[in-house]
Amino acid sequence: MKDYLDDFKLYLKNVKKCSDNTFDAYIRDVEHFIEYCTGQGISDVNDINSNDITEYLDYIKTNGKSAATKTRITASIRCYFKFLSTGKIVANNCAQEIKNPRNERNMPEILTSNEVLSLLSQPDLRDYKGMRDKAMLELLYATGIKVSELIELDISDVNLQIGIVHIKSLQHERIVPLYPAAVKHISEYINIARPVLVSDSNEKILFTNYNGKPMSRQGFWKIIKYYSNKAGIKKDITPQTVRHSFAAHLLENGAQLGDIKEMLGHLDISSTQVYAQLVKSKYLQSYSKFHPLAK
Repeated sequence: MKDYLDDFKLYLKNVKKCSDNTFDAYIRDVEHFIEYCTGQGISDVNDINSNDITEYLDYIKTNGKSAATKTRITASIRCYFKFLSTGKIVANNCAQEIKNPRNERNMPEILTSNEVLSLLSQPDLRDYKGMRDKAMLELLYATGIKVSELIELDISDVNLQIGIVHIKSLQHERIVPLYPAAVKHISEYINIARPVLVSDSNEKILFTNYNGKPMSRQGFWKIIKYYSNKAGIKKDITPQTVRHSFAAHLLENGAQLGDIKEMLGHLDISSTQVYAQLVKSKYLQSYSKFHPLAK
């Protein structure tokens, strides 16, 4: 099947101006969808109809994909068909009939404060890798930064004298404060560990792998998995889990939604409101369980 993926990639980069993370997800989702359609005997994108898309979404759901993943895949397919119809490659945009299953979205999982402390305490500060990992984890929880933004930080993006990090996101450039412990461990990493890990004096990336090269998203995911297992945390932790925890903990302690929105780099307050729903749900559960007249 001619899939026009090369042109779709240009559309995502030049028209949609997607972040690298979104770009990778959309391409991966569409590639899997095309593979499915090909397996169903469909040989032309013009032959794909809304029933094919619905059947595919049902197929991925029965194969264990979460509601959040299904929502993202739906968005990917809708974007793909918008590109095809805008470019007159297909006669009709059959994906516009498919609604984004927002009502199926699960609340994000968050860590408790004790789980966060346990996770942050795992790196061994007696070696350079442990010092790097400690600095990365502290910065992640201090700012709620996305993993793609974290691994793209330059040394100049961190001002330890006043305790801030400058996040140069494609969608929302912002400045977020750092708590003292994060400043301490980032400073120790920069002054002690990084000069050993990075031999190239021209390398500006703040966090690198053990070979002094820019770290990949997959590399940092492995770091999170390693320390969460070491801490004995049973939840399925990803960098996004720590980002969710950052937002939920701020809200629990009295921060305003608008401030959290700015720190997370959300373009729309509705993206941040999910944390208010999460905290409300948590308190309602506690109320129902422990209030003597609520039982």
